[in-house]
Amino acid sequence: MLYLSDELAVRIRTHAAESYPHECCGAVLGSDSGSWREVLDLFPLVNRRDDSPRNRFVITPEDFRAAEQTARKGGLEVIGWYHSHPDHPARPSEYDREHAWPWYSYVIASVMQHLPKDMKSWRLKDDRTEFDEEEMEITPFGTINGGRVNAGEGDHPDRASALRGQARKR
Repeated sequence: MLYLSDELAVRIRTHAAESYPHECCGAVLGSDSGSWREVLDLFPLVNRRDDSPRNRFVITPEDFRAAEQTARKGGLEVIGWYHSHPDHPARPSEYDREHAWPWYSYVIASVMQHLPKDMKSWRLKDDRTEFDEEEMEITPFGTINGGRVNAGEGDHPDRASALRGQARKR
C-alpha cells in the first residue's frame, strides 16, 4: 500500500501537465514500513532525454544522488519514482519495465491533451518479468490509513509523525 497526500498528488499532476507533451519525472521520498509506504515529499527532476522526451525519460546518476541526498537530509528515503505518460494510460510500458528496478514504487500519471487524468502506482516483480499494480490511497495531508498511523514491526508511530512534520516544514 502506498499512501500519498492530496497535496503531493496535485504536485505530480501539475508537473505532468506543465511538462506536456513531454514526460515529466521525479523521485518519490518517504518511508517504508515493510507493509506500507508513505510518500512525504517529492523531488522533481528535469527529463534529460534529448532524443524522445515525449515518450521516454532518463534519470542521470547525478539526479539519483541528488534525490538520495535530499531524502537523507529530511530523514527520508527514496521509495520510488514518478513520471507521466502523455496521451497514454497510467500503466507501465515495456520500456518502463526494461529500465525499472525491483523494490521501488513507480507512480505514473496519465495526461490527455494537457489535462491530468489517472494516476497509478506499480511495483516491478523481483524477477523483472512484469509490474504489479500497487494499491495507492490518496489521503488528506498528514493522515495514514484514515488518520491512524499503522506501525509495522520495528516501526514506532512517533517516527512516522516526525517524518510527516519534517515534510510539512518544506
